[in-house]
Amino acid sequence: MFGFIKKSLGLGSKESVKLRNEIDKDELEDMLLEADVNYELVEKILEQLPQTITRVQLYNSLIAIFDYKAHWIYPEGQKPFVEMIIGVNGAGKTTTIAKLAKKYKDEGKEVLLGAADTFRAAAIEQLSRWAQRLDIPIVATKQGHDPSAVVYDAINSAVAKGIDNVLIDTAGRLHTQVNLAGELQKMVRVANKALEGAPHRKLLIIDGTQGSSAINQAQAFNELVGIDGIIITKLDGTAKGGSILSIADELKMPIYYIGVGESADDLKKFDIKWYLDSILDEVFTLREQ
Repeated sequence: MFGFIKKSLGLGSKESVKLRNEIDKDELEDMLLEADVNYELVEKILEQLPQTITRVQLYNSLIAIFDYKAHWIYPEGQKPFVEMIIGVNGAGKTTTIAKLAKKYKDEGKEVLLGAADTFRAAAIEQLSRWAQRLDIPIVATKQGHDPSAVVYDAINSAVAKGIDNVLIDTAGRLHTQVNLAGELQKMVRVANKALEGAPHRKLLIIDGTQGSSAINQAQAFNELVGIDGIIITKLDGTAKGGSILSIADELKMPIYYIGVGESADDLKKFDIKWYLDSILDEVFTLREQ
């Protein structure tokens, strides 16, 4: 699941290996920077550590980075549970929505999609194809139509039909585009008019290949509409797995899932302990050519 960690730390697969009990601080610094951990965070991690570091000492330093709590409460017994999926173009929003939809459907829940990215015709078509493939209903319109109307209609339809989960796609707007940002805020307001409390969770999709630069995007979107959690995509093809540490440290919000492939099943629940153990396994393994 976390094979990208090996790539991020520059480790191959054909070397002979042996475990070590300690690592020098200077070597650890180089490894974390190579994995695209933010420089300021690397300094903070190393600040309280001795020159020679054990696995337990490093684990305790890293686990403290994930000291955050979710800012939302799952509305037990309320239907539908509405999630709005947000992020810039190319981050993998539409594919992630399909993966979430399949996950919920596999759990026995009824799902409805809202194609509120009316900025691009291709986005509507792509989500519609996924809906057909997964046999899931979708509320969609034509390119250029009011996205807030799609939000309203999707939620109303879900309420009328007793749907469990609604997933709403949004345009891949940049936070610097004032008009599009205002449109996103309007969609949030309209969702609440359609169903009080909706959207119940706003998830930001971050492209894992962008490394630490994704932090600025997340902060801007959080200021616009308030982000409840993060999904990091494309971690199967990146050498920047350490950016997860930077994102968690800067944003102090939950990372719910990671995307590790293109298929509908390649969305994995983010497990902090597993992630940290994967890093530590690599840090404290010596490989010899």
